Amino acid sequence: LLNSSERSHKIGQVAFQLGGGAVALPPPWHGSSSKKDAKRKSSQRYVVKNYYLYYLFRFAAALGQEIFYITFLPFTYWNFDPYVSRRLVNVWTMVMYVGQASKDLLKWPRPYSPPVVKLETRVDAEYGMPSTHAMAATAIAFTFLLSTMDRYKYPFELGLMAAVLLSTLVSLSRLYTGMHTVLDVVCGILITAVLTAFTYPLWDIIDHIQLTSLFTPVFATTIPFLMSYNYPKLDHYSPTRADTSIILGGAAGSTIGFWLNYQYGKTYEPIGVLPLDIPPVTSELLLVALARFLVGIVIVFITRHIVKSLTLHVLCSWFKVSVKDLRARQKLEIEVPYKFVTYSSIGFSATVAVPLVCQFLGLL
Repeated sequence: LLNSSERSHKIGQVAFQLGGGAVALPPPWHGSSSKKDAKRKSSQRYVVKNYYLYYLFRFAAALGQEIFYITFLPFTYWNFDPYVSRRLVNVWTMVMYVGQASKDLLKWPRPYSPPVVKLETRVDAEYGMPSTHAMAATAIAFTFLLSTMDRYKYPFELGLMAAVLLSTLVSLSRLYTGMHTVLDVVCGILITAVLTAFTYPLWDIIDHIQLTSLFTPVFATTIPFLMSYNYPKLDHYSPTRADTSIILGGAAGSTIGFWLNYQYGKTYEPIGVLPLDIPPVTSELLLVALARFLVGIVIVFITRHIVKSLTLHVLCSWFKVSVKDLRARQKLEIEVPYKFVTYSSIGFSATVAVPLVCQFLGLL
C-alpha cells in the first residue's frame, strides 16, 4: 500500500515494509486529535501494488472479526464436538474481556494516519493496545489444539503448524491494515499466552463445575451482566463496551445451554475410546454439516431479530426515548441490557434449540 500523497515519515516512526508498500508504525503516544488531521485521514487514498498480499491479509483480518467467532463457535458445537466448543467459548470470552477492558484502561491510540493507511474504519474509534484480533486468533487456535491433541488421533505437529499459521496471519493483518502497532500485536499474543498457560490446568475443573453445579444459571447470568454494566467508562463513545456485552452475553447464554443439555443427558459428544478417530470427510458428511449450519444460522438470526426488537422497544419505552434515536441507544442503561439479552438468547438458542431442531429433522 502506498500513501498517494507520499508524505514523509515523522522522526521516531518505524516503517514496516510489506508487499512493496510502507506501513509506518508510530510509538503508542502518537495520535491525531485535530479536525484537520481527521479530515485528512478520512480522505486518504491508497494504491494496491500486490493484490495477493492485499486479499490474503484482508481475509485474515476478517477471521479476527467477532462475526467470524460468533459463527465458528456454534459451528464446532453443531458439527464437531461440544467438549471442545465449551473450552473455546470459555477461553475466548476470558481473553476478549481482558483485551477489551485493557484498551479502555490504557487508552493507547491506534497508529497515526498518515503515514499509515487504515483499511478499516469500524473500529477506528477504539484504542489500540492490545490487539484483540491477535488475542482472539491466538486463543482460538491454541485452545482448539490443546483441547483436541489428546482427544483425537492426528499429528500434533500438523495441528501446531495450523495454530501458528492462523494466529500469525491474523496478527500480521493488523499491521498490514494499519490498525495496530507491532507492540500492540506482540503484547496481545503474550497476554493470551500467559492467560492460557495459567488457566489450562483448570479447564476440566471449570467445565465440570459449569455442567454440574446448580448455581451455574445464576452465576452465568449475573456475573457477566455486572461485568458488562461496570465496564471501564470513557469520556467519549466507543464500540468496545457494546462488543464486550455481546461477547459476555453470548457466553452467558451458551453456558446456560451447556448446563441444561447436561442436566437432560443431551451432551451431543462423540462416543468411543479416546483418542477418537477423525471420521473421513465425505460428500455426505459435508452436506449434513452444511445443513446443520444453515438450520442453525436461520434459527440464530430469527432469535436475534425477535429478541433485539422486543428488548429495544421495552427499554426505549421504559426510558421514554425513540427506538430510532441512535444516541439514546448508545447510553449505558439501554445499550448493555439490549446487547446482553439479545446475545445471551442467541447463545442459548444455538446450544439448545438448534440441536433439538436438527435432531427433529434427522440431521443429528
